[in-house]
Amino acid sequence: MPRVSQEQARLNRQRVVEVAAALFRERGLNGVGVADIMAAAGLTHGGFYGQFANKDALAVEAFDAALSEDRRGDVDTILANYLSLGHVQAPGKGCPLAALANDISREGPGSPVRTRFTHGVEGLASILANLTPKASRERRRRKSLATLSTLVGAVVLARAVNDEKLANELLQAAHSSVAP
Repeated sequence: MPRVSQEQARLNRQRVVEVAAALFRERGLNGVGVADIMAAAGLTHGGFYGQFANKDALAVEAFDAALSEDRRGDVDTILANYLSLGHVQAPGKGCPLAALANDISREGPGSPVRTRFTHGVEGLASILANLTPKASRERRRRKSLATLSTLVGAVVLARAVNDEKLANELLQAAHSSVAP
C-alpha cells in the first residue's frame, strides 16, 4: 500500500479526532469503539495505532477539540445557546461537560481524560467568571461555578426526561435562575 503524505496523515488524524468528539458525546466514552470511530471517519481500523497510542489518548484529544468549539459571546448569547432544545437534542455537537460527566466520573482519579475534563470545567468557569459583573474575584468564581453547575445539570436532566415540555421547563428554570 502506498504511504499517505504527511499532510494527508494530518488531515486523517484531524478527521478522526472530530468524528470521535461527536461520537463520544453522542454515545459516551464506552459506547463507541475504535473500529466504529475509524469507520465513521472513512478510514480503516488498522491505521488507528499509527496515529494514537490508545483510545484514551484519542479521547483526550477529542475532548479538547469539543471544548475548543466556539463558545464566545456575551452572557445572554451563551445562556440562550446552552439552554436550548437544539443543544439538548444534538449532544454530538454540544458541550462535552454535559454529554460526558457521568462517563468521566467513572474514570480513575489519575485518568488523562478526567484531568482534561477538570481543566474543561475550570476553563468554562473562567469564561463565565470573566462575563460576571464586577465583584470580588472569589464572588465571581463562586457565581461562575454555580452557573456552570446549573447549565450542565439542566442539560443533563433535559436530555434524560422523555417529556419535551418538562425538558423546556428545566431549561427555562435554569435560564431564569442564572440570567443576569
